[in-house]
Amino acid sequence: MLSYPKKSLTNKRECLVFNQEEIDYQTAWIWQKCLQKERIIDPDIADALVILEHPPVYTLGTGSSLDFVKFDRLQTEYELYRVERGGEVTYHCPGQIVAYPIFNLRHYQQDLHWYLRQLEEVVLQVLALNNLDGHRIDGLTGVWLEGRKVAAIGIKVSKWVTMHGFALNVCPDLSGFEQIVPCGIVNRSVSSMAEFIPTINPYLVREQIVRVFGEVFGIEMLENQEFQI
Repeated sequence: MLSYPKKSLTNKRECLVFNQEEIDYQTAWIWQKCLQKERIIDPDIADALVILEHPPVYTLGTGSSLDFVKFDRLQTEYELYRVERGGEVTYHCPGQIVAYPIFNLRHYQQDLHWYLRQLEEVVLQVLALNNLDGHRIDGLTGVWLEGRKVAAIGIKVSKWVTMHGFALNVCPDLSGFEQIVPCGIVNRSVSSMAEFIPTINPYLVREQIVRVFGEVFGIEMLENQEFQI
């Protein structure tokens, strides 16, 4: 169980930050569901932000089409999960930083479009801190660099408590994306921060993500949290 810190004196809503290394997808998925369930049961618990990387894995959203998966699902070495988030198929691997906010939107805005735009804003500001000009594309969810997708977003909300989140390509091996049509978008490729900044430091990017989350959502980030399933 979590041991929650004492209330701060800032009057800001608090967010527990779990900054992890590489965790397999299934373990992280179970972890998210545990954190979400706790916040559904007790809406006054501090929010949580899990930041980590995954070993190579493909995930499908609830309504994802298998037409966008190029490999044989019955004869493959690749791990593939269908999960409860929105969006089409995507790929996770080391060098891609994944952020899973477990936020109670009753304390913010009960508006999923607003929340998606906030997640995009976090990524846009992190890119800007690295002198990269990220942008949105009308009608599509995510963040782009020079027309190529650098961050995918997919969420699930239950009783206004969120799970899943965004995956930011910092310095991954992008070849794994060749096995799918990423996010079901046939005419646009993926990119990474490292393609523009070869010396990009993923640990610095993690720190920037935490700081920008606090600024965008107006919350106090309580770092160095530990959690055991």
